[in-house]
Amino acid sequence: MRWVCIVLPQLALDAVLRASSEPEAPLALITGTAQRRVVQAVNDAARELGLQAGQSLTTALALSRDFTQVEYDHGAIARWHQFLAAWAYSFSSQVSLRYPRALLLEIESSLALFGPWPRFEARLRSELTALGFRHRLVAAPNPVAARMLANAYDGLAVSDSQMLHEVLARMPLNRLGLDSKTASALARMGLRTVQQVLALPRHTLAKRFDAGLLLHLDTLLGQRAVALECYQPPEQFEVRIELNFDVESNQALLFPLRRLTADLAAFLAGRDSGVLGFVVHLEHVDGSRSQVDVGLLSAEREPNMLFDLARGRLERLLVQSPVRAVSLQAKDLPAFVPEHRELFDERPQQSVPWQQLRERLRARLGDEAVQGIQAHADHRPECAWQATAGSKPPLLGDSPPRPGWLLSEAQALRERAPQILAGPERIESGWWDGGDVRRDYYLLLTRSGQRVWAYRTVSQDEPGPFMVHGWFS
Repeated sequence: MRWVCIVLPQLALDAVLRASSEPEAPLALITGTAQRRVVQAVNDAARELGLQAGQSLTTALALSRDFTQVEYDHGAIARWHQFLAAWAYSFSSQVSLRYPRALLLEIESSLALFGPWPRFEARLRSELTALGFRHRLVAAPNPVAARMLANAYDGLAVSDSQMLHEVLARMPLNRLGLDSKTASALARMGLRTVQQVLALPRHTLAKRFDAGLLLHLDTLLGQRAVALECYQPPEQFEVRIELNFDVESNQALLFPLRRLTADLAAFLAGRDSGVLGFVVHLEHVDGSRSQVDVGLLSAEREPNMLFDLARGRLERLLVQSPVRAVSLQAKDLPAFVPEHRELFDERPQQSVPWQQLRERLRARLGDEAVQGIQAHADHRPECAWQATAGSKPPLLGDSPPRPGWLLSEAQALRERAPQILAGPERIESGWWDGGDVRRDYYLLLTRSGQRVWAYRTVSQDEPGPFMVHGWFS
């Protein structure tokens, strides 16, 4: 097997920066008690001001006050860890959260689908960068070795056990994930690398140290298997972004909205699902909440489309009070069936699939403004159809040909003695609702070559004139 470890060294900081409209501005995460506030993490701009992790907030403010303070949220780290696991699930069915701020992926079975490792690695890095998370990435024959090698390398790909043994032999012991007591004892013995430890007799190590050291070394070298609990994606999606300032306009909400819909699309791709509807909640400073419902007629997961639909709904909402936070929740996540497309699309940059156009029109104009047509169980032509919001109207059964253009009101045929191509077709219906009709329909051909659908009213007297009810193309 072959495993990849993705280390996320600044998960908490990246989670805040990706939700900010000005990620380049100085920012610091603050933690600690009310008596002693401490800087937990800083971005590059804050580091240039002299701020660094571990400083007291008092010291940081003495250096500069030109930076944004955000509370360090331990719960947010766990949520984003889960979110990235859902993203990784689209590449491998075996994803583990065994280590904090890291993902383990089994990729041996995925290489046939995503291509050789260099191409696969480039895709992983590209998508992580687009999501806004900095990372280190290492591939190795077993998950524990991949995680420990990621402490010292980025971009390393170990292909076999022999290469793994050579690379691990040069690893410093302080990067090997040993507990502090064991690492200190080995350092006092003058041991600095894994090779020096492996050169010692095993029975000597077993006497001096507990069994955990040899167990860890055997696992690193792939000589002992490790049991991992694999991630399972949840049945619903929920994410929240707290804004750094109060927002009073719809336009200022578009940036966090785009981030939320992009996260939803990444989550759906991991589950191989689509979404039939989601809800955007706006949390106001006065404690109230506004809700924007986004419903779809078919399952979708394309990020730009989800954003356009949410934006169309949001722009119709009047923001009554400044917004402090935005959240998105999606519960209806059916399986996603990709749209069937031709191998050679004509002018794809100028065409929009009908499903996307329909959803955009509904978001802009309202649900009732865009409707389809479906057949209705009634023999009267004017009652044989009805408007529907569904995307797949039921198919008609076998029936005589019907015109594509049906007139709202029948008109007398002015031409005399047209040629009868088919008919009569008797239609008698509507006695139960007061709209009783008795008609004989004919397919006629006029002298100009037009085909017309016309009827005569059935009566005991002489048949009336032909009444045009529709035209064939």
